[in-house]
Amino acid sequence: MTVVDVVVIFVIFLSALFSLIRGFVKEAISLATWIIAIWLAATFASKLAAALPNSIESEAVRQAVGFGVLFVLTLMVGAIVNLLVSQVVKKTGLSGADKIFGVAFGVLRGALIIIVFVLIGGMTPLPDAEWWQSSTLLQWFESAAIVIKEYIPEDLNLSY
Repeated sequence: MTVVDVVVIFVIFLSALFSLIRGFVKEAISLATWIIAIWLAATFASKLAAALPNSIESEAVRQAVGFGVLFVLTLMVGAIVNLLVSQVVKKTGLSGADKIFGVAFGVLRGALIIIVFVLIGGMTPLPDAEWWQSSTLLQWFESAAIVIKEYIPEDLNLSY
């Protein structure tokens, strides 16, 4: 086992630990909130930018403000929803199951983080490095990345 393998295990462990502490419901709502916030901000930033006062002269600044406002507002609404749903989970006595599913969620998220690292690394010469080649765990995640690679545009030129 190499240092890289230890780092991979540590990333997955930390993700699982955070999810154990927070629980599945909080983790799932948080992830959904971030995805929705990015989508809403990207989709509607230009509409909000058009409604901003003319005192903001730069179109780029107007777009950035529109994106930022929508993104932050969506995260705030998501945090409120997360708080309310978490209270319901506690009151119904489902905290134990929530924590167990949270660990599973955390392990999957940690694995996804490593897969994203491998995908990004695949766009560089990193997969040819000796430390990459000697890692046992990176090879497993590389196999998963190869499957996912089919859905990534060819012009990104992954090295594996």
